[in-house]
Amino acid sequence: MIRPLRNALKGFVSCITALLVTAAAFAGDSYPTRPIRLVVGFGAGGPTDIPARFIADRLASMLGQSVVVENKPGAGGMLATRDVLAQPRDGYNLLLCTHFESINTVLYKNPQYTLADLAPISLITKYYYALALSNAIPAANLEQFLAYAKSHPGEVSYITIGSGSAQEILAHQLERLAGISLNRIPYRGGPQVMQDLVSGRVHLYVSPALGVLPQYQSKDIKILGVSSPQRLTILPEVPTFAEQGIDFKRFGWLGVCAGAGTPQPIIDLLNRHIMTIVASPDYQTLIETAGSIPASSSPAEVNDVLKQTVDDVAATIREYGMQQE
Repeated sequence: MIRPLRNALKGFVSCITALLVTAAAFAGDSYPTRPIRLVVGFGAGGPTDIPARFIADRLASMLGQSVVVENKPGAGGMLATRDVLAQPRDGYNLLLCTHFESINTVLYKNPQYTLADLAPISLITKYYYALALSNAIPAANLEQFLAYAKSHPGEVSYITIGSGSAQEILAHQLERLAGISLNRIPYRGGPQVMQDLVSGRVHLYVSPALGVLPQYQSKDIKILGVSSPQRLTILPEVPTFAEQGIDFKRFGWLGVCAGAGTPQPIIDLLNRHIMTIVASPDYQTLIETAGSIPASSSPAEVNDVLKQTVDDVAATIREYGMQQE
């Protein structure tokens, strides 16, 4: 009696396993059957929103279903992350993930998610930072600026958009690398940032390169270096930090993620499509014009970048007491 029961149970388990495998394969074959959300944790029209809408538009054409970009700004992108992770893990709720997904897990004591909750799909772009300096500081290059900052400790002020922002983390890392001491001035963002930098009320701003390009082109500010491995196309005359003896190779990035547990066939399908989009000439032109670098990747490579970002910022956040409640 026991042996037939065991055999029956084995057969039942095998049947269920086969059904699950078939269901996963079916999910990949039939997906999508309804519109997809791509949630962006920052405002419409900004540097994260523009590539997201390009990706969404091309994905919609490739998948035969609309891909709706939904902007959900707030809490450094955490509102968007929490929103996506609260939905079913079925591929219909995607997140435009950024380096903030990593930073927030260290910066906040309870971000309400961990990196293990994310299922990375692909990178879509990398962007690099420029060190913008007010004309009020008498320095024409990085060497002169560092000499000035060392002889005026604590007098050179820098802009940070809120506490624990990328600007603050990068400024602290630069302080450590260059052996200087800077004065932190917090801002909420908006036009006041550039107005005060141009007027000399504040002196230094570590910004994505495109964010300070107009003021640099009009000679209202100086750019002392960029954090890219090679010089940027939009700033060919500006040397990298590495060229000037500072090992400051920092980058931000954008990618697409889903919630952990999303069927692998769906992850693989989206990865293939996104890699095709990123390789397209139109996308390459869009991203390069914005001072960034088109970048696609495997899901595993995104996971590595997420972890690398944590490793890069964790010591700085703890050393300077930036952790938030």
